[in-house]
Amino acid sequence: MNMTIGQEIPSFSLPATSERTITQEDFLDRYTVLYFYPKDSTPGCTTEGNDFSNLINEFKALNCQIFGVSMDSMKRHDNFKNKQNFAFDLISDPDAELCKIFDTYQLKKNFGKEYMGIVRSTFLIDPQGKLAAEWRQVKVKDHAQNVLNKLKEFN
Repeated sequence: MNMTIGQEIPSFSLPATSERTITQEDFLDRYTVLYFYPKDSTPGCTTEGNDFSNLINEFKALNCQIFGVSMDSMKRHDNFKNKQNFAFDLISDPDAELCKIFDTYQLKKNFGKEYMGIVRSTFLIDPQGKLAAEWRQVKVKDHAQNVLNKLKEFN
């Protein structure tokens, strides 16, 4: 599946940190940043999480919540979130259910090896639960700030 701008987020239900279960209903009545990253506790993913966490108050001031998504287990997510003191929850998507909805689970190449994995991507969902903006093949540097700047355009 490939989400398009203006499309409503389909039904899903996945576990998240803080002993939560996140569904598409959690995206209503406020903006949501959903950022997909390859793996907990790796340098780029740690930097990206910290960048979003450092800007959390600015996102909240614009009625926006943030969720990170990877295929890591809840145990890994809990450890990663607690170690980094992220100010938002991480969604565990071990079967790539949410990844497939947003088409972020793709064939990747690294050092000549091909494998399936998450392509770093971010999505902004509007208060009606519809896709408002997307960033694919994300580079971590300045990304969280770029997402915040885009959010400001909607407010």
